[in-house]
Amino acid sequence: MKSITMMIGVILIVFGIAILAYKGFNYTQHEKIAQLGNVQITSDTQKTIYFSPILGGVSLVAGIFLVVIMRKTKD
Repeated sequence: MKSITMMIGVILIVFGIAILAYKGFNYTQHEKIAQLGNVQITSDTQKTIYFSPILGGVSLVAGIFLVVIMRKTKD
């Protein structure tokens, strides 16, 4: 049980650092606008998903808390 909690803490730390480092990511969505026979009109729309820095900070603090608590209980 302690090793699982420690592993979750490390994952939360890595997740928190990644969110704080990368504020979000972009992706392209292909949308079909119209089709007339074999002719197809499409549009490429670029969208962005932003990560909240609060989520990254909370994840980082929670991960550090879990790792520190598990290290103290191991001794």
